[in-house]
Amino acid sequence: MKLKMGELAVMLGIAIFIVLVQIISLFIAPRLTTYNLQAFGNPQSSWNYAAPVFYVAILLVFTAALLLILKYKAGWLIQLIMGLAILSTLVYVFFAAMVMAFPSIDATIAAVIACAASVILTGLLLVYPEWYIIDIIGILVAAGAGALFGISLNIIPTLMLLIILAVYDFISVYKTKHMIKLAEGVMDLKLPILFVMPRRWGYSFKQAKGLPQEGEREAYFMGLGDAVMPTMLVVSANVFLGPSFTSFINYPALGTVLGTLVSYAALMYAVIKLQKPQAGLPFLCTGAIVGFLIGCLVAGVNPF
Repeated sequence: MKLKMGELAVMLGIAIFIVLVQIISLFIAPRLTTYNLQAFGNPQSSWNYAAPVFYVAILLVFTAALLLILKYKAGWLIQLIMGLAILSTLVYVFFAAMVMAFPSIDATIAAVIACAASVILTGLLLVYPEWYIIDIIGILVAAGAGALFGISLNIIPTLMLLIILAVYDFISVYKTKHMIKLAEGVMDLKLPILFVMPRRWGYSFKQAKGLPQEGEREAYFMGLGDAVMPTMLVVSANVFLGPSFTSFINYPALGTVLGTLVSYAALMYAVIKLQKPQAGLPFLCTGAIVGFLIGCLVAGVNPF
């Protein structure tokens, strides 16, 4: 199959988004760790081995609730829930950015500035939900979530979570198809829970209706979760394993980044060739895990 220039540009654009998410996560992860901002108290705790099952259980309940809300056309409630989640995640990102840029800044002042910046950016989203605003906020939210969970779960729980979610994504897209239905409903709310990459400059996400199913499309979409999950493993590998390849990233984390990109290329090839929505996590989680294992082999470390 010969790809058109517009499709190649789309593939490159979303690949850049994924890399940006992973780079930002790696930058802010040490700052979140310094201030003990993990999602769970002790990343090394044996209780965290149950965290993947707990997380997936919450995901199932949350997905069922969203589908029920969409059924009764209470989109405002989803906007409220998602808006609060986006706002709180942005606070983590901006707080980490402040203490990274100004090491001597008082934590309270950094938190106030982070809250103000998060409110402004979330407000901009509500006023003008165009695709580039969606993408900017989506990159920051995905980076914050990836860093937060990456520093909170050790290697084994993170690998377990990626495997479970890859299986769940496969079932929800190809079997029950409820994830496609959910994406269609949430897309109309114009929230930054997906990346939007148009094939032409005049495209407007604000005016777009629904998620295209088949045929040539004006834009391509990828859920933020498809970037967050591999990024969790990147951060977890960089935090809990060594030695370092550079002062910024170690071999297992670098292998995870490269594995994610290779599997992303395979995913986009399938999307463009079949012209249908595809489950991203079976591709991306598999690539991330294989890349991680190769990186561990190169580094000479045993992740288990």
